[in-house]
Amino acid sequence: MTEARDASPSDVEPDRGPTRDECRSREAIAAAQEARLKALLRAIRGRNAFYDRKFTGAGINVDTVLGDGGLTALPFTTKEELVADQASTPPWGTALTEPLERYARYNQTSSTTGEPLRWLDTPESWQWMLDCWKAVYRAAGVTGRDRILFPFSFGPFLGFWTGFDAAVQIGAHAIPAGGMTSKQRIGLIRALAPTVVCCTPTYALRLLDVSLETDDGPSLAENPIRLIIVAGEPGGSIPATRQRIERGWEARVIDHHGMTEVGPVSFECRESPGSLHINEREFIAEVVHPDSGRPVPDGKRGELVLTNLGRTASPIIRYRTRDLVVRTSAPCVCGRTFARLEGGIAIPDGVTVTAEPAPDVAGSVAGDMVTVRGVNVYPSAIETVVRGIDAVVEYRCTVRPWRMRHKITLEVEVAPGADKGSAIASAASRLREATGLAIPVTAAPAGSLPRFDMKARRFVVERSEVKK
Repeated sequence: MTEARDASPSDVEPDRGPTRDECRSREAIAAAQEARLKALLRAIRGRNAFYDRKFTGAGINVDTVLGDGGLTALPFTTKEELVADQASTPPWGTALTEPLERYARYNQTSSTTGEPLRWLDTPESWQWMLDCWKAVYRAAGVTGRDRILFPFSFGPFLGFWTGFDAAVQIGAHAIPAGGMTSKQRIGLIRALAPTVVCCTPTYALRLLDVSLETDDGPSLAENPIRLIIVAGEPGGSIPATRQRIERGWEARVIDHHGMTEVGPVSFECRESPGSLHINEREFIAEVVHPDSGRPVPDGKRGELVLTNLGRTASPIIRYRTRDLVVRTSAPCVCGRTFARLEGGIAIPDGVTVTAEPAPDVAGSVAGDMVTVRGVNVYPSAIETVVRGIDAVVEYRCTVRPWRMRHKITLEVEVAPGADKGSAIASAASRLREATGLAIPVTAAPAGSLPRFDMKARRFVVERSEVKK
């Protein structure tokens, strides 16, 4: 097995723990955020047509906001607004602060819930995102001594492009693994012995499945991989999914959360599994009631609203993410005073999802929730149940219009040699207990359900009824 590469002192970023900025008092954090917000508003005033038009339409005098430091005086921004702006002024829209020739990087959203957003960055705003990713690595304990594998397609997905570039800047050995089959990536892991892997939770599980199908080398658990940094899906904060990955790889899962249009927002420290620190040096995070938009206190469930403070060329101000979260501002045992999202962007294990979801717990992406016979069903609630059944290797949940309402079904692939009947019965029983719904569960033939390298689409909502 390959030894970890040697690194000169100039290559290595020592693991010194939290920075001073990450451990300041809540008052100091708020004061710094206010100063950064004022600088951002000054920088984009008269230069960003989208926000100039938006503020004027809402009757907002930016000078007054600058004087009062009042973020809540500004209107919310929604994805629907940004999509409409790009549709009316294709292809980029008007939410750009700099002349078009200043922009050097292009990315787009995954478009799993609608039209993709096209997003541009200048070299400066791209560097800002790399600095945000360095906070992810620092909290995970990743340094220039590490060898990091990136088994993802080098397409327009932003998340791991920034992760890759940031890895290079901290002096780590960054290994691109795009354009390869899963089996080839397993071979690359065995040959190069990375210590860290960055991928989606779905793909971490997929590589485990593929490794079991190949008998020409050591298992993934026998390789020196110590960390799996996951993003792109809520699975990293879903206990059943997290446990399955950690058990199979014998490595620690570190969750991370970000958005193409917002940037790398949060990170998990090693001391508080399942909670995500908001990078409050670079973001202002509000939690509001999804309906009224009014602030929700710490410890109560609400919608996450984000303002990025350093991506001046393509800023986002008071962006309604549709993610339902629970925030706490209590200091973490790691020493950081940044607020945390308890349970990440997911429904924690054991939460019963009813017509009125249980209060005071984290939720899922509100836009992905569907109502079935009066019960709100979240994709992460289904994943929590299914990933807790070891015999199930893959699944697909389908919601169809049916007689003026929705009908939900679940297909599962069962591991070879496992009892299909027992797995199906267990899934049906646990889903009924978690949701209160009798969800039909059927067994799918081995290998018949889709596999995903990037964001998975296991929760399929059909929009029109199929005539039979």
